[in-house]
Amino acid sequence: MSRVYNFSAGPSAFPEAVLQQAQAEMLEWRDSGMSVMEMSHRGKFFSQIAEELESDLRQLMAIPENYKVLFLQGGASGQFSFIPLNILNGKTKACYVNTGAWSEKAIQDAKGQCEVVVSASSHDKNFTYIPATVSWQIDPSAAYLHYTSNETIHGVEFQAVPDAQGLTLVSDMSSNILSRQVDVSRFGLIYAGTQKNMGPAGVTVVIVREDLVGHAVKGVPPVFDYAQQVKNGSMLNTPATYNWYLVGLVLKWLKDQGGVPAIEQRNVKKAEKLYSTIDQSSFYKNPVEKSVRSRMNVPFILADEALDKPFLAAAEANGLFELKGHRSVGGMRASIYNAMPESGVDALCEFIKEFERTH
Repeated sequence: MSRVYNFSAGPSAFPEAVLQQAQAEMLEWRDSGMSVMEMSHRGKFFSQIAEELESDLRQLMAIPENYKVLFLQGGASGQFSFIPLNILNGKTKACYVNTGAWSEKAIQDAKGQCEVVVSASSHDKNFTYIPATVSWQIDPSAAYLHYTSNETIHGVEFQAVPDAQGLTLVSDMSSNILSRQVDVSRFGLIYAGTQKNMGPAGVTVVIVREDLVGHAVKGVPPVFDYAQQVKNGSMLNTPATYNWYLVGLVLKWLKDQGGVPAIEQRNVKKAEKLYSTIDQSSFYKNPVEKSVRSRMNVPFILADEALDKPFLAAAEANGLFELKGHRSVGGMRASIYNAMPESGVDALCEFIKEFERTH
């Protein structure tokens, strides 16, 4: 069996070392005599897994002590609604920055819970840029300012933490968490689905400052209430135990790579190689403003749309899979998350050049 290079936007490629370890531990985790899938989430063995999981994430992200870390279900999409339910704290407005498809979804869901002020939007140019922060219209009476740090579909990424102008800053980091260094203390709340840089689908990480916990609106189901989840160690209901374990393995792998600073350097190098290959050709084009191009998701289009299917077929024949762009934008998209080795990007760059030469 030969493994392919998987450029899927999520669920995405896993580090091979993690898959091998999970395979080796499938029947028995350490000396427990059982698989992780069989363990009680209240038992001593899984308690150790859970404690190491939180400890490793805190270490990797340098999470301050006054932040709670939750491992929940429902995906980042669930948090689109749960965040305003938990942190409006009596206010009626929230500010959102609209830079792509996931920002739009967050805005739409939040509208069911509060008045949404769209402080800035790049919809006018099909989400190919990020509006300058000096132009943002931030309402000081709002409970928080929300932004999506990386847009997987449109390939736009914030290269620095924006100024919230006094508001609590909230960010969806689903597709770039742990890919670059970030100062957690700048945020009131960070959330992310794990299926891109952290593990399999099925776990949602919420990192929330203590003072924002305990203000859920009346009538919120306990499973959606941050205070209840904090009180119960994210186990108000039975968690996705095996997925927690896999996320934990990925975090340990990342520590072995040198942590976030080391993986960020590799991500910069991979992205520079791919963008350089695209930019040097008139056969391919990336539509995103260079200063805000994503390191994680690289969309590109061919000069002739009729060549899209032949390109994808030839790519798969060369072991390069999941390069089709999102259906809403078309073209191609290469997702090069932490687990994508530099050799995969090298192979893609060589294929891109060869396909141009032959077509």
